[in-house]
Amino acid sequence: MVNDAATLSLEDALKAKARELGFAAVGIAEARDDPRTAERLREWLAAGRHGDMQWMEDRADVRQGPHSMWPEARSVIALGMSYAPDISPLAPERFEREAAISVYAQGRDYHDVVKKALKALARWLVEQRPDTELKVFVDTAPVMEKPLGEVAGIGWQGKHTNLVSREHGSWLFLGAIYTTLELSPDDAHDDRCGSCRACQDACPTDAFPKPYQLDARRCISYLTIEHKGPIPHEFREAIGNRIYGCDDCLAVCPWNKFAETAARHARLAPREDLVDPDLAELLALDDAAFRAKFSGSPIKRVGRASFVRNCLIAAGNSGDTSLLPQVEVLASDPDAVVAEAAAWARAKLTASP
Repeated sequence: MVNDAATLSLEDALKAKARELGFAAVGIAEARDDPRTAERLREWLAAGRHGDMQWMEDRADVRQGPHSMWPEARSVIALGMSYAPDISPLAPERFEREAAISVYAQGRDYHDVVKKALKALARWLVEQRPDTELKVFVDTAPVMEKPLGEVAGIGWQGKHTNLVSREHGSWLFLGAIYTTLELSPDDAHDDRCGSCRACQDACPTDAFPKPYQLDARRCISYLTIEHKGPIPHEFREAIGNRIYGCDDCLAVCPWNKFAETAARHARLAPREDLVDPDLAELLALDDAAFRAKFSGSPIKRVGRASFVRNCLIAAGNSGDTSLLPQVEVLASDPDAVVAEAAAWARAKLTASP
């Protein structure tokens, strides 16, 4: 797709280029702080709902908005890249040795894919306006991408606190470009959740105190990815066979019926070995094998210990006693968190029916 920037406004040419680079959604907002977003963040942190995510607290002042991070910025380009799954993650629950990995982590590391496209779009923008300064962000910076996406009109922050798009449902990776250019902003997106509470009711661990509020300490995605110690016993059975993340609140959203895999970036297609992987194979991973298997995957960042801990929780919930020999070996693992999870799994698997 080729567009002549001379025949289009800069904003329209920018959006066309973004879609050419694989972004399914793009919008523009003014680079200003939002007092409402800042207040919600303060309340969330004060309630301790960020759990072990100290990095959220450390740079809370910068997270208030684009101006707090970079006072020279005048516009924000909010972008979304689709990772819509081929089938619903809520397909009939798997049994015994099959584990569940969140859709977003079944393919290549989205940080790399999204950042590469963001940098390409940034280079294009500098070619059009050499006097501009800009910064690109995807997930790892103290940027509140979801509220920015709502202000830029690419979706709204739903009751599960994630961004929802009318065209792409809940399946968007978000990125942002801050620029010193004064671009014409798009209209903010209105909330389309209505009276629906499907995401609230679907959560296995009741992680939503209220609509639009998340207690990360109860969230399976947090527990299996961000939390580094033993997983609290009260959540272990509810985790089921989920070994990395959870899609339940996203997958039940009615707006997903409009999401099409045709919009998914080609480099975000799932790896066959990460769709319903075999627990026995995963329990056998040592550190070197873990690093090799998950090279280029977002899963690699949690480390072998946390990942095997998750697999042991799933093994305990599986009822598959053929996994007991591997569980027994891991009960003597040098990592205390792994050994504790193995002891729990062994007790579950050997308990009288």
